[in-house]
Amino acid sequence: MPRIAGVSIPDNKKIAFALRYIYGIGPVLSQKIVDQAKIDPQKRAGQLGTEEINRLQRVIDGFMIEGSLRQWYQENIKRLKQIKCYRGLRHEAGLPARGQRTRSNARTKRGKRKTVGAMRKDMLQKLEAASRAKK
Repeated sequence: MPRIAGVSIPDNKKIAFALRYIYGIGPVLSQKIVDQAKIDPQKRAGQLGTEEINRLQRVIDGFMIEGSLRQWYQENIKRLKQIKCYRGLRHEAGLPARGQRTRSNARTKRGKRKTVGAMRKDMLQKLEAASRAKK
């Protein structure tokens, strides 16, 4: 398994697909990297020689990927929170920041459903009895 940019990429995949395992490299950028490094796109990652891996690494170093990209995103979100803009407030509250509806969806952002509202009398009495029994 060759290591590029601190990430082990799979041997058995073609190089254009294997590069996508690196955070920040998608389909278009991986094709552009392979073209700039002058590597045969049909080659598999396990078939690359040392010189080809070095060329790939030099080309990839010109792009913001992995840790620096993650840090850049986090700094942007932190800045939005500090200036108290709408998107920053939505990030703080853990709600969708891009205008999605939250009345019926947004479960991945808001978490598991929690029922809010009035309790039936019998449920309330059971809860009160259980709390008295604990004391």
